[in-house]
Amino acid sequence: RSPVFHLSTKAGSRSILAALASGAKRVNTRYERFLERTFPRFYILHTTFTKGVQALFLEVQEVRKIKSKMSRQRLSVQQLPYREMERLRQGCLASDPDSLLLFWRQFRRDLIKAIPIGVIAIPPFANFLVIVLMYFFPRQLLIRYFWTPNQQVEFLDAYDAIRRDSYPSVVASLALAAQTLPEPQLQRLLQQLCAKVQQGSQPRVAELYAVRSLFSGSPLGLSKLQVSHVKALSQVLFLTPHLPAFFLRHRLRSHVLEIRQLDRAMLRLGLGQLSEEELRAACYLRGLNSTHLDMAECRAWLEQWLGLSCKLDASEVSLLANSMVLLSLNY
Repeated sequence: RSPVFHLSTKAGSRSILAALASGAKRVNTRYERFLERTFPRFYILHTTFTKGVQALFLEVQEVRKIKSKMSRQRLSVQQLPYREMERLRQGCLASDPDSLLLFWRQFRRDLIKAIPIGVIAIPPFANFLVIVLMYFFPRQLLIRYFWTPNQQVEFLDAYDAIRRDSYPSVVASLALAAQTLPEPQLQRLLQQLCAKVQQGSQPRVAELYAVRSLFSGSPLGLSKLQVSHVKALSQVLFLTPHLPAFFLRHRLRSHVLEIRQLDRAMLRLGLGQLSEEELRAACYLRGLNSTHLDMAECRAWLEQWLGLSCKLDASEVSLLANSMVLLSLNY
């Protein structure tokens, strides 16, 4: 009789939990209808919050699966398909073997930022308070999962405006460095390139490729750039410029090498396989504000970018970093 009693108790517990879940779902449905009728703007924020929680939970699961796959199959980050590599990226330094401990930094940062919101939302109907916070302090308190579509465009524009402030400094630094070049022909090519960008024109990939040799040594190699130039490039990648020069160069190199590795994975996948959201995100990561471009413009720009990036060696990473500005400034 003991096993039978145990099974009946277990079945009873399941039915009670199912009833509670069903009741909570009905209450939540009525609550959402009330919000939609009475507070339509808050209802939009409420649904954004709910979907954001679900998206964050799914991403946690996906990252765990990818990490488990890497461990089980003994894969490095560079061996992953593009979408898995991009999922793990989130601002990490995947291309730098010395920085793998930082690989999950952005993902952890998002989680840490989301914890207070999650704690506040635990009590019944406390997500109303979360909605208030979302309404008044969305960019400061919330991560991207909890931004409405309009906020995503607005905030990406705001962040791009901040980094674009450093674009003229990057071009001016290149023009200044060009004056010290010993080779007259290469000096002339780089000066013409900088003048073209400063006058509002779009450079061609062939023009950038023609000066590639200048960016692997002095004075335009990443280890030889002026500190002010490195700080400006750091801001282009949303990296803090307030670090010693050694750390600035190391972080900048790691991030740009990561993008270079992503570029190769993207080329293997094919641009035609990317969704509109993936195309826009790829452009934005590489220095181009894609929020107001159509898919054809995004794809055309990425084709130019890949045409340069996938031909450059790791020693020419400085050219790739500067090209984030040169190819984006007047597009």
